[in-house]
Amino acid sequence: MDDKIKSAFEKSKSGDKDERYEAYQYILNATDQQVDWAYEVWNQLLEDLTHKDNHQRSRAAQYLANLAKSDPEMRMMKDFPKLWEVTRDEKFVTARHSLQSIWKVGIAGTAQKEMVIEFMVERFKKCAEEKNFTLIRNDIIQNMKNLYDYFNDEVIKRTALDLIDTVEDKKYKKKYMDIWK
Repeated sequence: MDDKIKSAFEKSKSGDKDERYEAYQYILNATDQQVDWAYEVWNQLLEDLTHKDNHQRSRAAQYLANLAKSDPEMRMMKDFPKLWEVTRDEKFVTARHSLQSIWKVGIAGTAQKEMVIEFMVERFKKCAEEKNFTLIRNDIIQNMKNLYDYFNDEVIKRTALDLIDTVEDKKYKKKYMDIWK
């Protein structure tokens, strides 16, 4: 890991809002492709998933989702439930940012893709009792669309359309279908 990325991780936890955001953007951009330093920060990010600061939890979840493609040991297969837990964070904005990035775990490989889809399908089916469940469902359908666009896998599309088909509220059914247009 070079000094610039080390510094970005430090700054992403600093007190200055602008500096934090700039570091956050830098890390997300750096992890958009495979990196060879993922395991240098992996355990700290896992710890940060339960940090007292919700911003730290959110950033850790997004960074880990991005780093899944840099995980040749496939640690994510074991660690995913910890990451998924942040999608249920007490702070909805933290939960939502985490959920919106979760699809990136799926691009790491077939096993990861199947695991992510399985978790999302289960959540879609059971989240009707959750607060803001329509937004959660929207994010899940968008995640599936992102995975479909990445893999061009008709099974993903069919799964998403089947989930949308279970929605009784016409307004939300249309909203979810619009994602697939």
